[in-house]
Order: sequence, then C-alpha cells, then structure tokens
Amino acid sequence: MKKETYDITGMTCSACSSRVEKCVRALEGADKVSVNLLTNSMQIEYEEDRLDERKIVTAVEKAGYGAALRSKREKSAVSQKRIGETPEKSIMQKETESLKKRFFLSLVFLIPLMYLSMHHMFFEWFGLPVPSVIMEYFHGYENAVTFSFSQFLLLLPILYMNRKYFQVGFKTLFHGSPNMDSLIAIGSGAALVYGCFVIFRLGRALGQQDLQVVEQYGMEVYFESAGMILTLITLGKYLEARSKGKTGEAITKLMDLAPKTAVVERDGEEKTVGVEEVCVGDIVLVRSGAAVPVDGVIVFGTGSIDEAAITGESIPVDKKEGDTVVGATVNKAGFFKFRATKVGDDTTLSQIIRLVEEAGASKAPIAKTADKIAGVFVPAVIGIALLASAVWLFAGAGFEFALSIGISVLVISCPCALGLATPVAIMVGTGKGAQLGILIKSGEALETAHNIDTIVLDKTGTITEGKPVVTDVIPVGCTKEELLRAAVSLEKPSEHPLAQAVVKYGEGQGIYAETTEDFVTLPGKGVGARLSGIQYYAGNKGLMEENHISCKAVEQELYRLAGEGKTPLLFSGGKEVYGLIAVADVAKKTSKAAIEKFKKMGIDVVMLTGDNETTAKAVQKQLDIPKVIADVLPEQKEQVILSLQKEGKKVAMVGDGINDAPALTRADVGIAIGAGTDVALESADVVLMKNDLLDVCQAIRLSKKVILNIKENLFWAFFYNSIGIPLAAGVFYCSFGWKLNPMFGSAAMALSSVCVVSNALRIKRFKEEKEMFGKKKCDVEMKVEGMSCGHCSARVEEALNAIEGVKAEVDLKKKTAYVTLEKETAEDTLKKAVEEAGYHVEEIKKL
Repeated sequence: MKKETYDITGMTCSACSSRVEKCVRALEGADKVSVNLLTNSMQIEYEEDRLDERKIVTAVEKAGYGAALRSKREKSAVSQKRIGETPEKSIMQKETESLKKRFFLSLVFLIPLMYLSMHHMFFEWFGLPVPSVIMEYFHGYENAVTFSFSQFLLLLPILYMNRKYFQVGFKTLFHGSPNMDSLIAIGSGAALVYGCFVIFRLGRALGQQDLQVVEQYGMEVYFESAGMILTLITLGKYLEARSKGKTGEAITKLMDLAPKTAVVERDGEEKTVGVEEVCVGDIVLVRSGAAVPVDGVIVFGTGSIDEAAITGESIPVDKKEGDTVVGATVNKAGFFKFRATKVGDDTTLSQIIRLVEEAGASKAPIAKTADKIAGVFVPAVIGIALLASAVWLFAGAGFEFALSIGISVLVISCPCALGLATPVAIMVGTGKGAQLGILIKSGEALETAHNIDTIVLDKTGTITEGKPVVTDVIPVGCTKEELLRAAVSLEKPSEHPLAQAVVKYGEGQGIYAETTEDFVTLPGKGVGARLSGIQYYAGNKGLMEENHISCKAVEQELYRLAGEGKTPLLFSGGKEVYGLIAVADVAKKTSKAAIEKFKKMGIDVVMLTGDNETTAKAVQKQLDIPKVIADVLPEQKEQVILSLQKEGKKVAMVGDGINDAPALTRADVGIAIGAGTDVALESADVVLMKNDLLDVCQAIRLSKKVILNIKENLFWAFFYNSIGIPLAAGVFYCSFGWKLNPMFGSAAMALSSVCVVSNALRIKRFKEEKEMFGKKKCDVEMKVEGMSCGHCSARVEEALNAIEGVKAEVDLKKKTAYVTLEKETAEDTLKKAVEEAGYHVEEIKKL
C-alpha cells in the first residue's frame, strides 16, 4: 500500500469534500480515502499496481475539482524558514486576502445600493426629509425604470467580484454534485433574474401607461437582496477563513522554531551555513544562547538545554558528552560540539510537524454521520426550496412571496457548519497537544482515547525510571563515608548497571575511587579486589558465605530490602561485613499522582511487567496499583491486552514503544511514553515527548475536551439547519406570521460557520494540569535566589538530597525547593547545604 497526500482546489463546503471522497473511493485499488475540508487536502492509501496519480487526479477533476500531488520537489515552508527566505503564502492565506478584498469592494457598492433601495425607510426612521435629488430622479411612477435600473448597475460590480460563486456553483450543479456555492448561485441568481424581469415589465407598463402594473412591481425589485446575500456570504467566508487560519497556529509556531543557520566545523575551520546544508556526520558547534540546528550526539563539551519547544518541559536539561540533542532546542549555558545524526525532514521537529499535519487532516469516526448527511444535503435543500415555493404558489400566495421563500431556504441552509464541525476541533486539539509534548497521530486515536476505561502500564521505564539508583546505605561497624569509599573503589572497574549506580551515587557525595589491585568479576555473585592490601568483596549473600563472611548483622535488613523490591549489595573488608547498599529501579516522582488521577477518572489501572512477582508486588504496594500481572514475556503482553478487550474493555497500553510494540498495536490506543528523539511512530497512536506518566492523563483529558467540542459543533450545526430551513420555508408563517427575509437568511448562513470555528478555537484554552512532587505534602518550602538554569537547580537539589532523611525537588521557575523530611532536620542544616552549593536562601517556611 502506498500513502499520499493531494491538495484539492475548488472545495467550498462539506458537500464538496463528500463528493471528492466518494469519487476517489470508487476507484479500483483505492483502500482508504479521507478528504479534509479545513486543510483542502486528501489522504489516500492505494495499491500501486492498480492505481496511479493520473487516475486519481482525473477522478477528482471529473467530480468538478482540481487535484495536485503534494510533492517534496517544492521547498517546504519549514525549509524556507530555516534558510531565511520568505515562504510562499499558503492557500489559506491567499484565500483570506482574496475574500477580504472582495468583501470591502462589494461593500463599496452595496452601501449606495442599499441606500437607494431603502432610503425612504432610513429617512422615516430618523424623521428626516428625503433629499430633493432623490425625489426628482428616483421617486414616482415615471422614475420606476430609473429607480430599478440604477440598482441593477450598482449590483453588477458586486456580481463580478463574487462571480466565483456562480462559476463553481453552476459547474458543480451541472456535474450532478451541487454544493454550497450552488445554493448561493441559485438563490442570488433567482433574485437577479426576477429583478431583470421586473425592469422589462416596468418598461412595458410605462409604455402602455399601465400605472397599476407599475405600482405593483415598482418596489418588488430584489437587486438589493442579491447584493446583500453575496456580500454577507463573502463576509462570513472571510471571518471563517481568518478563524480557520488560527486553527493552524500550532504548526506555524513549530515551523518558526526551526533555526535558519548552523555553525559547522569543516577542514579545521568554522563555517556558518544554511541549516539545509548540514549533512549527517558533520560536527556542529553550539555556543551559549544559540539554538541547536539539527539532531545529533554531543562529542565535546557540556550545555544546559532548554527543550520546552519539543517536550514542553520548562526546566533546562544538563547535557554532556554522549548525550543526544534535538534540533530547535536552545543552549542556555555552556559550549559543545555534536555530530549530526538527523537532518532535513528526518529531524524530530520535522517529524512532529508532519505528525500534527497528518493528524489534523485525518477524520474521526464521529465525522461519518455528518459526511453522509452532507452528501445529500445540498440536493435535498434545492428540493425543499422548490417544493416550498410550489406549495405557496398553489396555496394562493403571490409569485414574489413564493420566490422569497425559495431564496430564503437556499441561502439559510449551511452545509459548511456540518463539514467544519469535526476537522476544526481535531486540528486545534492535535495542535494544542503538540504544544504540550503530546503527539496524536490521527483523529481516530483522539476520539477513541476519550472512551478508555482500562489503562495497562508497562513497569520499567514507564512507571519506574528504567535505571537502577541507590536507595539505602547501611554501614555496619564503619562510617557511611568509609563504606561508600570502599564501595566506589570496588565497583568502579565494573560495567554492571548496579555497580554504575553505586559509583554514580558515591561520586555525587564527593567520594571517588581509590586504586585497587587484583580486580576480578564473579559472574552471578559480584566482584572482588584488593584495596590497601586488604581483600574486599561486593555482591550477594552467596558470595559472602562462600568466603566465610558472616551476614548475621545485616540479615534482617536483607529480608526487609528484598521485600521492598530492592537489590541489596553486601560489602566486606577482610572477614567482616562493612555494610550494605540497596539499589532499585525507583518509581518516577509523578507515577503515584498519575495512578491516583486514573482512579479518579474512573479508569482501571493494570501494571504489566516481566519482572518477578516480589518486585512487582513491592511497586504495587508503594504506588497503590489495583492490579498487577508479573512474569510476562514481551510476546505475552499482547495476549493480556486481547483478553481485556474480550471482556469488553476499551484498553490503552502505555509503554516505551519498542519492546512493547505488539501490545501497543493491539491496544485500542497505544501510547509511547518518554519517546524523546526515538519517536515510536509505527507502533503507537499517541507519542508523549516527556518521560512523564501524568501526560497520559493530559492526553485523555484533551481527548474528552475535543470530542465534547465536536459534539457541541455537530449539535449546533444540526440545530441551526433543523430550525432555519423550516423557518425560511414559511412553516411558521400561518400560525405566527414568521417569515424570513433572504438577507437575514444569508447573514445567518454566514455566521453559522463562524460560530462553529470559533467554538473549536476554545480548545486552545485547554490548560495542562501540573503537579509538583512534594508541593502539597512537603514539610518545608525554601525560596532560593541565584539559580538561573537547570544546572543550578540540579546542584541545589543534589545538595539537599545529600542530607540524610531529606527528599527535595526544586522548581526553577518558582525559585523554590520543596523539602520532605523523613526525620527531624534543623533549618540551619538545610540552609547551610544550599549556601555551600553557592546559592542564597531568602526564606524558609515550615508547613
């Protein structure tokens, strides 16, 4: 299957998009076809051996529209922004400017037209005398033709400037697929033809001195109605186009993030080149305050990177040699060189933009009903208009009354509101999600997410950090510092993840490895080495017992730590146990809060892990997870998802998008969390750029918000038409005397689409729910001055966490440290730790 996107021209309402979709879907070899009125685009999946571009374009043209393959040969707006060129105006921008020009020029002629046709009413309202020139040339039976013909002349420029309605409307009508333009063309055209008939009738009557006919037809000219209809519809379309332009602001903002130039190192020299000239493998230099031009891996130096543009995370991240950097992020402090790994359309930013564009152009299942109705809406309206006019004629009403009824029905009916109800909400919703670091791949995924009642969470890397860290240091017969010095020295030569966790923790405490001799790795047990002439061991209980070292002093701690799902490492020197250090893959700071939110939302939570049951139960107890399934192989996870679905559950699977790919694909909604630069596009329906489980809650909340908005739009679109059409047809005239003037009908039609788009724009006000660890339950809040970047906040956090019994998190934006005390700690101790790190404590507040 081949997937392509085509730009479609000539579409004006949902009847158009429905017609194009129907014609292309009928082609042999076409699989999935989705036409989007908002973006004037068509996505199609087809079999290459049975269908090609020529057949697709021909099918669209036969339907009365234009089509062109969206090709890479044209320079994209992203590329143009990168190299500093002025990008070509989009179709939407051109259309908006054209509509604005048409409206104001139409208004120039409409004002005198309305003044001439209705001046008597205007002067009567204000009690003013009618100017003599009007009385002389346009009043009285003798001036009836002059009065009517002058209005006709003023209408001609309005007709010319809005000729597109007639060109497109009659063209689609003759192709058997009438659209909104057809309704406007027939309605205003009927008024125009009738007005011309009146002029000829008046001329003949005056020639025959038939003053009765002159009196009958003198004020029955509908030229002002035709002019007003065309002008109001153009105004409505202009306002609609402006509003539609705002729905794509998220993509525009993403494009604006793309850097224009890059500094590369070639032949030993620094050169500034356009970002499109950067090649994979180039060494790129990034100084403080500069933007990272493309994706890559740091090979020299360090930096504090603001990744808010990509992940939505406001706190800068410290990067060092070997770390990845992403294009469009900003280096707040430091200097580094990196090797480019992804350039052009392969960068993370380009992938995000492509995802958002594709999602905005896709359709949600909820749109199918509206599409079906739109396909028959316009022909049905034309039928209703003819029927209503005929009924009133047979009921004895005059021809003018019946004509007015027919025109009103035609111009008040609005298929646009139905067609726009879904796509505008989806485009705004997916754009808003991208700003929050939530990439939603399709309208279908967005809709399905709001029905999720069961969420399955992978443990490692999803609920937990995915890497071991030191949780407990328990010295026996020595100080904590002595235990750490021995541990760091022993584990430094080892490449085992547990050993690296111990070394990292020790070095964070300012303790570094000493020289060891005779280092040996004992697989499945631990390591051994000589330090200052004494034999040391680090490993499990079996290693200690094998070397006749008693573990009775720490036996209770061993059982306790194992029961908590931690891995205890024993350290000995000579024939004595020095102490133990526990290492575990700890839960993320936001995991507990996220799980609580899922429960409050009425969603069942299941943890799915390949870890042993003891470890799984420990995490379950710590985070209060209702259900845990442990000892599951990667290929078995899909079966677990399937079994839940057979129970009638709507299941979302949250994983890393790689090992969990089968389960992500099987789930109703697959969510890849913490994908970062590895964006798991193929297996997941939703990609979360941040490594934060709370973003899953945000994605579900956003989905509910968008679907509610779509339902509101559809309700008002159906409600508007179901009330407006009977009113225009005169259904309430006999009972209540209600009759709709065609001019008011055209105004209502114009405003209905504007209201739908404006309602969808409210999604932009969707706010991210943030929850700071310890903010509600912390014991102490400390206002810290002097922090300017992520490196600063990390130093303060590290200094506070180094104090025994203290857990702290720093909010750089609020310049506040939130401290939880596991045991009594003096305020002076906290203050001293921060000041020794080089910062000033402005205020300490106990809660």
